[in-house]
Amino acid sequence: MNAVVAAVAIMLVLSLCRIHVVVALIIGAVTGGLVAGLSLEATIEAFNNGLGGGATVALSYATLGAFAVAIGKSGLAHALADKALALVGKQDEGKAVGGIRFLIVGLLLAIAISSQNILPIHIAFIPLVVPPLLYVMAKLNMDRRLVACVLTFGLITPYMFLPVGFGGIYLNEILLANVGDNGVDASELNVMSAMALPALGMLCGLLVAVLFSYRGDRKYNMDTIEKTERVDIQYNGRTLFMALIAIVTAFVVQLWLGSMILGALAGFVLFNLSGVVKWKEADDLFTEGMKMLAMIGFIMIAASGFAEVMRETGEIATLVESSVATIGDNKAMAAFLMLVVGLLITMGIGSSFSTIPIIAALYVPLALEMGFSPLAIVALVGTAGALGDAGSPASDSTLGPTAGLNVDGQHNHIWDTVVPTFLHYNLPLLGFGWLAAMVL
Repeated sequence: MNAVVAAVAIMLVLSLCRIHVVVALIIGAVTGGLVAGLSLEATIEAFNNGLGGGATVALSYATLGAFAVAIGKSGLAHALADKALALVGKQDEGKAVGGIRFLIVGLLLAIAISSQNILPIHIAFIPLVVPPLLYVMAKLNMDRRLVACVLTFGLITPYMFLPVGFGGIYLNEILLANVGDNGVDASELNVMSAMALPALGMLCGLLVAVLFSYRGDRKYNMDTIEKTERVDIQYNGRTLFMALIAIVTAFVVQLWLGSMILGALAGFVLFNLSGVVKWKEADDLFTEGMKMLAMIGFIMIAASGFAEVMRETGEIATLVESSVATIGDNKAMAAFLMLVVGLLITMGIGSSFSTIPIIAALYVPLALEMGFSPLAIVALVGTAGALGDAGSPASDSTLGPTAGLNVDGQHNHIWDTVVPTFLHYNLPLLGFGWLAAMVL
């Protein structure tokens, strides 16, 4: 068996069996190296040499986690939740139920999208904003599967399409970097043009969920909700103003210097200087924030080591040659199969950010051999990586919404988050990603 196939298969099976993805990546890498005839020492050395490739992304996540905790300390997330409740309360008697539902959907969608770029705190906002809204949603008989789809769309689509915030990491530091490392000159490519069609597929899935699939009523037990309590954080005009200034500062620094690390760090320091975060609390808050997103960072580091072992085996070229011989010159079939494999890998490891280093080493040489254009290769690899983020039981894009919607035990992770997001996002993303690969 080809060493690359063996390594990916073992990694995927272990991940699906709920073995931690870092452990699965290490075992898969070692297995692939040994199957290829490398000694254990050579395999470990190659793995260690590749670890540095994920260090920048890991540090980005660590500083973003600290920045997110500082934003939470300012009370901004609580203020947004309170405003949403006030708006719903004012319109509860004067407007139709459908209008109030769309108001809640619009607010949550805006916050979720902002959490990926303008307010780069990822899923950290969900436990703060969603639970206080559950009582109102239950009164409206609002289907929580709809909210899960809305949140997942907001967590995934911005990083797929907009090269700002987490999109800057995914599109620039991971996607373009790995495509470039494997033989494509990506320096002059417009990544937004490459990912426009896949992003359109995500939008189509969202519209279907909002306008058709989950527009009807769904009843929840009001007795078990009882206005879910939350931990209140005191905030005032000054803390909210400083939070906005810190966010703008982080955003500007990131665009100016092209560094998410320095942007988040600038925002965190501003919170310190303004007194929103006390100096004596700064160390603990920074550590808490690093812990919040540390797992994603470690997965990225391990994935870079895995990819380096795959390159060291020398069997990527063999796999490409055998794949070309099997597929022939059928570009349509090649694009479809690459997307399906990307879907399976990402669903197994639960992170599109971690998938790119693995599949780029496989797909870029194959796509070059098949005659795909550089823009089509970026679209193909980017879509293959994002496929499976929605609909994966282990993805933070599904775990986050469930954490907020299931505080009263009435939202099942698999059937109310994983299955709906898989159907509404992975299927159109598969179709639109294939179309992008064929027309670009």
